[in-house]
Amino acid sequence: MITSIEMDDLALARKQHWVNQVARHAFERGDLTAIVFGDRRITWAQLQERVVAVSSALAERGVGPGDRVALLMGNQAEYIEIMIAVNRIGAIAVPINFRLSVGEVAFTLDNSGSVVLFVDEQASATGIAAVAEASGPVQVFQLGSESTDGATSYDVLLSHSGSSEPVEEVEEAQSALLMYTSGTTGRPKGAVLTHRNLSAQSTTNLMAFRFEMHDEVSLCAAPLFHIGTIGLVAPSILVGATMVILPSVSFDAGGLLDVAERERVTSTFLVPTQWQAVCDEQERAPRDLSRLRVSSWGAAPASDTLLRKMGEVLPGASSLALFGQTEMSPVTCVLEAKDSRRKLGSVGRPAPGVWARIVDPDMADVKPGEVGEIVYRGTGLMTGYWNNPEATAQAFAGGWFHSGDLVRMDEEGFIYVVDRAKDMIISGGENIYCAEVENALAGHPDIAEVAVIGRTHERWGETPVAVVSLKPGAVELTLEALRVWAGERLARYKLPTDLVVVDMLPRNASGKVTKNALRTSAVTLPA
Repeated sequence: MITSIEMDDLALARKQHWVNQVARHAFERGDLTAIVFGDRRITWAQLQERVVAVSSALAERGVGPGDRVALLMGNQAEYIEIMIAVNRIGAIAVPINFRLSVGEVAFTLDNSGSVVLFVDEQASATGIAAVAEASGPVQVFQLGSESTDGATSYDVLLSHSGSSEPVEEVEEAQSALLMYTSGTTGRPKGAVLTHRNLSAQSTTNLMAFRFEMHDEVSLCAAPLFHIGTIGLVAPSILVGATMVILPSVSFDAGGLLDVAERERVTSTFLVPTQWQAVCDEQERAPRDLSRLRVSSWGAAPASDTLLRKMGEVLPGASSLALFGQTEMSPVTCVLEAKDSRRKLGSVGRPAPGVWARIVDPDMADVKPGEVGEIVYRGTGLMTGYWNNPEATAQAFAGGWFHSGDLVRMDEEGFIYVVDRAKDMIISGGENIYCAEVENALAGHPDIAEVAVIGRTHERWGETPVAVVSLKPGAVELTLEALRVWAGERLARYKLPTDLVVVDMLPRNASGKVTKNALRTSAVTLPA
């Protein structure tokens, strides 16, 4: 139950989106800090001024309602201002994973029909190469001190003088984000999320995180191209919280703790492997985390040992588990701190504003304890997959969104994930769809057939294992050679960490590869 936030504020949230909320904070508390990134501090008034400049400059260059604008960037303050500026003119922001290959980025640009691409210095080479490979014209703007050939400096947009009045009156039913999630067929699909979806998710997260109005400091440690991080940004903007953004570099537990202490962080979200590193570092060199109220986690299960350690090392913080998926923008289930150890392994109960059923293949509800697919309805549910009516119809069969997750529910309503029907690996918080990796590896000249499965990994949770058979006369194939070849086609985190060569893949009577057999034998497959 919400106690810290006035219900009028939540009513306002249902009517307003983050474009209006930033403007409201700039008017009411403009001198307070909105964003912290390294040594930079940006107030709400400064953020609004920058949003106005960028949105007006984009509109002057022909970008308007419904246009798609892509972002290929690491974490930085500009990420948030660009998304809001894009939405301010009624356009749709398309965050892209900066770890993707040139071909993967080009596909996203083409599929979304993006007319603008924002890149930073680190992603500029990939972005410009992807634009050259894409079929349509794309304007490129680059952040940083120097611009690469083919890109215009972001400073040109910032220097624009625009009106403080919205360029386009944005309605809640309009599309705000196009979030690409890898599909089981191997081609990413763009989930269309509206401003209403984001507002609904803000309300859900406010209840889960128990945010207090104007008294929150949110630490955004995960990449901003993730819907999970955006799901932390949206409610932070609603309540006027300070958003502390960490750079997109290798995870540094000590650095995170230093920032959390300095900025007096009140909440953050990490995956369990990151929380383990944070707890180890906090034990080694304690920091003052007395303001930390919520330590949330998700993307993978947390062990009882880790939860116990979090309670010991972070005694003032409630441990909160979040479960969801991009199409739901994203939270669907919440496991509260009081239940986390009593219901170990559960992802919790359906979140506020989420309606869930567990059904059999005929859409009949299963009994408690029985396994079925969890399907959803709710105010956070996407409108569909971009330019993909077939996938949309399949996902919404029977009038409910099909998650692809096989679960069971106990007598108290707590949900436990049994298997992922979508054949997905979660590695370090990143979703890797086996079909996508298989489609890429199938093009190798020496591979006759391939199956990709997940194997438990101490650091990353899971990593991909490629099980292949070779074509007659093929030379010996090594993991290193395969990774070099596949690295030109896949993001690095999707590359197999193990390679197993077999005479033939196991198949059932229908000729389908029996991945369950491969998974069962994964622990004994040679590494």
